[in-house]
Amino acid sequence: MNEHVQGLDPRKRDARMDTIIKLAVMAVGGQGGGVLSGWIESVARANGYAVQATSVAGVAQRTGATIYYLEMAPMAGGVPVFSLAPAAGDVDILIAAEMMEAGRAILRGFVTPDRTTLIASTHRSLAVSEKMAPGDGIANADEVERAAEVAAQQLIMFDMEAMAVGAGSVISSSLFGALAGSGALPFPRESFEEAIRASGRGVEASLRAFTQGYEAARGTGLPAALPEATAPAPLPAPLSPETLARDWEALESRAAALPEAARSMALAGLRKVVDFQDIAYGSDYLNRLEQVLALDSAEKGHELTIEAAKYIANAMAYDDMIRVADRKTRPARFRRIRAEMGVNDTRILQLTEYTHPRAVEVVSLFPARLGRWTEARPRLMGWIDRRVNKGRRLRSDSLRHFLQLYLLGGLKGWRRRTLRHAVETAHLEHWLQTAMAHARADYAFGVETLRLQRLVKGYSDTHARGLSKFGRALEGAALVAGRADAADWTRRLREAALKDEEGTALDGAIGTIRSFL
Repeated sequence: MNEHVQGLDPRKRDARMDTIIKLAVMAVGGQGGGVLSGWIESVARANGYAVQATSVAGVAQRTGATIYYLEMAPMAGGVPVFSLAPAAGDVDILIAAEMMEAGRAILRGFVTPDRTTLIASTHRSLAVSEKMAPGDGIANADEVERAAEVAAQQLIMFDMEAMAVGAGSVISSSLFGALAGSGALPFPRESFEEAIRASGRGVEASLRAFTQGYEAARGTGLPAALPEATAPAPLPAPLSPETLARDWEALESRAAALPEAARSMALAGLRKVVDFQDIAYGSDYLNRLEQVLALDSAEKGHELTIEAAKYIANAMAYDDMIRVADRKTRPARFRRIRAEMGVNDTRILQLTEYTHPRAVEVVSLFPARLGRWTEARPRLMGWIDRRVNKGRRLRSDSLRHFLQLYLLGGLKGWRRRTLRHAVETAHLEHWLQTAMAHARADYAFGVETLRLQRLVKGYSDTHARGLSKFGRALEGAALVAGRADAADWTRRLREAALKDEEGTALDGAIGTIRSFL
């Protein structure tokens, strides 16, 4: 007996589904994503919409990146049932508070050309992974912008962070203005402004940033209220005594007499080392640079001198405990932090510094002979380490802890007697003499040897890892000395050392060199 099973008719789509607006905000911690989602929720409710708002906290790799998700629909014909999280291909409006957050949204499929309005700020807030890279780990924002142009149905993109800061507010205000100006939500501008007023905090500044974002999104204002680029402030000439002022002018004259191609780099390096130590230290810098210049020529574009001007300054201005403390107590740093945090009469700043000195950093401040004697005794180093190797939190906005840092930062006069200075000077002389010897035989090889100093930077463990890589790369460069491709192999060693923190790629490059020797 034959049986016939009749198929079920497809269920008709509920037309009310098309009235649900799905909006996602992707923000990094501290950018006011929660405030922004709250404002959006208030606007929707004020216009008779049912709203559901959820948030999904991210991981620390992006300093607490969070997705705030809202669904809203007109209150007609019953209470709608909303989703708790965004789905790929099903987001109407995507707001990204930072450029890479826009890229992350595109990768996850939240931005689609058939429906999504993408509102994104073009500024960068670097992820932890970008900061940790030994070399240049910054992701390419241009690629994200090109992807956004293809992925989004409507694209509104400009520097909303700079716009908000210029208005004395935070980025949530300019993002809110851009959302209102986009026309993606069916609500009048007045409703958005009323939501800001109802919040009761920083209203005037928020409204200024909102207005600029609104006008930029609608094309009636500047697309980006970017602050003018400012070069680092030049080191002021010493005011007193007059002999210091004259000595500084003499150093500037020596730097100005260098070949034009190297002059600007040399002046920048001179300011850096004098700021690090003193006028006499600046004279030492120029003495070393002039030794390199004697090997150089205009036919080569003075490339050797340019690289020496940069990397000698970096090697001389190393990061020690004195410099770190000095940087943490400078007035310019406090002004910058206060401006970034929006400190005013109604907001109080508490600034906590985290320090974790080890025995090696403490002993590095000893006189050179005493420091070497101490380091040669492991039991003594262990005894010191057990007493100092502890995390400490210092409130640099308090007088007690500020004075501790200030006094430590004021030990510049002691620095030249320390073990750390003796070690850094020996490193500098060995590297520089090696580079000059290479340059005499092979100009390009000498240039690449100078560039190996890029591997040495930072403080504490970071400095130790960089110094280890530098030593291995310099040894690898010595293996190819005399070869026609010595410069190319030294460049490869440097690039390999910058690829990973452990130096695995560098070891592989050195192994390759050994394989053909």
